[in-house]
Amino acid sequence: MSTDLQDGFGRVVRDLRVSVTDRCNFRCTYCMPAEGMVWQDRSELLTFEEIQRIVSLFVSRFGVTGVRLTGGEPTVRSHLPLLVAKLAGLRPRPDLALTTNGATLGLVAHDLRAAGLDRVNVSLDSLQPERFAAITGRDALGRVLEGISSARAAGFSPVKLNCVLMRGVNDEEIVDFAQFGREQGISVRFIEFMPLDATEQWTLDQVVPSAEVLDRIGTVFPLEAVTHGPEPASRFRYTDGGAAAGGEEIGVIASVTEPFCGDCDRVRLTADGQFRTCLFSLDEHDLRRVVRSGGSDDDLAAVIEQAVGAKWAGHRIGRATFVRPPRSMSQIGG
Repeated sequence: MSTDLQDGFGRVVRDLRVSVTDRCNFRCTYCMPAEGMVWQDRSELLTFEEIQRIVSLFVSRFGVTGVRLTGGEPTVRSHLPLLVAKLAGLRPRPDLALTTNGATLGLVAHDLRAAGLDRVNVSLDSLQPERFAAITGRDALGRVLEGISSARAAGFSPVKLNCVLMRGVNDEEIVDFAQFGREQGISVRFIEFMPLDATEQWTLDQVVPSAEVLDRIGTVFPLEAVTHGPEPASRFRYTDGGAAAGGEEIGVIASVTEPFCGDCDRVRLTADGQFRTCLFSLDEHDLRRVVRSGGSDDDLAAVIEQAVGAKWAGHRIGRATFVRPPRSMSQIGG
């Protein structure tokens, strides 16, 4: 019998984001600097067995129903399908998802599906090769598109695409992405640019509001809202019937202009075993230390419950009281 993991505002945790590595084969401008990254020593990363133990506690004791593997770039972690198989074997079995940049997805898509992975989100911020290279630091758009095709061939349906929009960088491609999703049968999620860039150059005027995204798409392809639950994306359906199967919807994640903190059901585990109750948390709670010092499941649960009990109401982006977390996105986990 599980017990709900509830914070002081009545929000119940149902979704756990697990970073499996801080390493990445891209250098996206909003995530990490082009040079100078110091990777964590591999001994500092949680082993698959340690991840399995912690996730099992969240699932069996606290009723978490969804687990998403992130990075860095998760597919650069060796033998990732083995971890997926371990998590797919948990009872009750959680829904298992992966967020990836797609560049090496083609090498492991079928193995991940066979191991029990349920869903895939591919991050893609431009459909133009030169712009893609400028954003990611890599000439790899073709490999990402191949990765998407491999995921679909492996049986993932729908494949979702995450696009971070930045004013003056890629916002002119909004309708192009909508068209791409409609033609390819891919559900596109447009994400507002958040202040987690490693160079700390983020400003509010770089954010493309989700309301603007919907207006620009809606003038070309009419949309209607879809009822949704606590997931971060607000979903909208095309009403003209012209989209291929799997691409009938888009989503917008208005984390800056219309924060959804009041409905948040997510917590995070970093690659080095630090527990975070919010992407923008200033505090971390060391689960790796508990595990490696011989702590019991009750010891782990006590740290987790105390942390969730102290979870704040929201992130305060755009307010004078906002403070950036000390880690960048790649170090926290997407």
